[in-house]
Amino acid sequence: MSFALHGVSVSKGIAIGKAVLISRAALEVSHYLVQPGTEELEANRLLQAFEQVRNELSTLKAVLPKDAPQEMAAFLDVHQMILSDPALAQKPLELIRQKRLNAAWALTTELNDLLEQFSEIDDPYLKERGNDIRQVAERVIKAIHSQNRQTVIGGEGLISGDFDDGSIVVAHDIAPHDMVRFKENALSGFVTDLGGKTSHTAIVARSLEIPALVGIRHASEIIEHGDWLIIDGDTGIVIVAPDEALLKQYRTLQAQQDRDTQKLQEIKYSPTKTRDGIEIELFANIELPEDARHAIELGAVGIGLFRSEFLFMNQEHGLPDEENQYQEYTRAVEAMFGLPVNIRTIDIGSDKSVSGAETGSTGTSPLGLRAIRWSLSEPEIFLTQLRAILRASAHGQVRLLLPMVAHAQEIYESLRLIDKAKQQLRERGQAFNPNVQVGAMIEVPAAALMMPLFVKHFDYLSIGTNDLIQYTLAIDRADHAVAHLYDPLNPAVLNLIASIIRQAQKAKVPIAVCGEMAGDPALTKLLLAMGLTDFSMHFSQLLLVKREILQADTRKLKTHIDELLATFDPVEQGVLFNRLNSVH
Repeated sequence: MSFALHGVSVSKGIAIGKAVLISRAALEVSHYLVQPGTEELEANRLLQAFEQVRNELSTLKAVLPKDAPQEMAAFLDVHQMILSDPALAQKPLELIRQKRLNAAWALTTELNDLLEQFSEIDDPYLKERGNDIRQVAERVIKAIHSQNRQTVIGGEGLISGDFDDGSIVVAHDIAPHDMVRFKENALSGFVTDLGGKTSHTAIVARSLEIPALVGIRHASEIIEHGDWLIIDGDTGIVIVAPDEALLKQYRTLQAQQDRDTQKLQEIKYSPTKTRDGIEIELFANIELPEDARHAIELGAVGIGLFRSEFLFMNQEHGLPDEENQYQEYTRAVEAMFGLPVNIRTIDIGSDKSVSGAETGSTGTSPLGLRAIRWSLSEPEIFLTQLRAILRASAHGQVRLLLPMVAHAQEIYESLRLIDKAKQQLRERGQAFNPNVQVGAMIEVPAAALMMPLFVKHFDYLSIGTNDLIQYTLAIDRADHAVAHLYDPLNPAVLNLIASIIRQAQKAKVPIAVCGEMAGDPALTKLLLAMGLTDFSMHFSQLLLVKREILQADTRKLKTHIDELLATFDPVEQGVLFNRLNSVH
């Protein structure tokens, strides 16, 4: 009997294949006290296990296939970095020496404490990094067991040693070292209990361009090895044990999607114009310099958002210095061959901690010390980043983007520090573009309501719809209890975005949208109807949005927008929205 499970779609498309089940790595650890006088022997067992895992990861990286996605090597680097951090072993070693806990017990005690801390983090990306630590710790525990030639109960291993072509991996979670093995097989999709849009599984699945669903909770317990599965990445469901009629239906849809994908490649380098001749610019959002390659390959005309805070995460020795930042920014700039690169200054805070940074005492509140507020509270760190970005501007078309600006004083102080950074570079005799453009993110209603001030002081603006929706509706998008109220089509949100675009264009200040709305093909015509001409999104969405643009006629779309913005009734709005999307 067939049934469906619902999860988070992180890579779209349809996959059909048999389940290859990977058992959950929920290691059953023995709890006992070591004999007095043997504490150091037990501590050495733990240290030897750490060293064994370090060697294993180094070997895995060394034999990584040449065609493996760059993300795989990056994830192995992250795990090696975690292993190199003395803090991970420090507490377990203390528990062994002071309380005589056995090595595996001591490590799991620290692991549980760390995972509890990560569970309280608001930011989805950082929350997922807790899984990195868990995966590393579990691998160390396996190494401890192997020292005694013990069988690891529930250890993460394949039920079957071989994959058939088109197999779908089902797991509690998937670690980077497993991804290396999977790359050698013709897998068609992934299904995991854990994970979100920024999990390793999600990132690698997108890089491999195969459908994946994560966060299905008990999928690995419900699905049996060898079950036929259908992953519908468009609707976020996995169908277990489908009948022949359903298989036939989805194979037809899969074939159609394959044809559509091929057609998308045909428009990759064609001009991005609407039917009525309006030129639209499509930019890519990136986290790391190597992502720029994907942007170029998919026809992006620049980087609309370089999230610089990702360079500050998982740093073993504190915050990166000016030289390190400069080199990383320059890598991205040079990879774009003269196309614009918008580098957003660090967006961390109470919910986004990085190594060596104090972020105040506001807990996980999205209203706390974050983004430009944090940067201005740490002027020396801010100046270091500004100098690095400015130096990178000597190598290409760099633009400087300030996050979450909401107050006039934040504008004045930010511009003052930018001028100070320029003066410091002049005194050093270091090259930079003195006319580098400075922009601001419009992410809070206060900024939207003070547009005259923003268009006066900034060269360009970018609407961060993720936070703008969150703050407009008073919805913490990481809080599952209210997440269903997070609605990009809320009339208040739509009118706010339309007003921002209208005011920026009236002032002749370039305006872009760089949040999730920009990368949603279902909302492309809506944004075009509002007059938007600059979109910035994850590079995987570029061609899908471009297809919508090529089929759109902005003159016809604009005749529908006023009526849509004027309604506050959900039913009426749905009818008008569907009518707008049906315009050709």
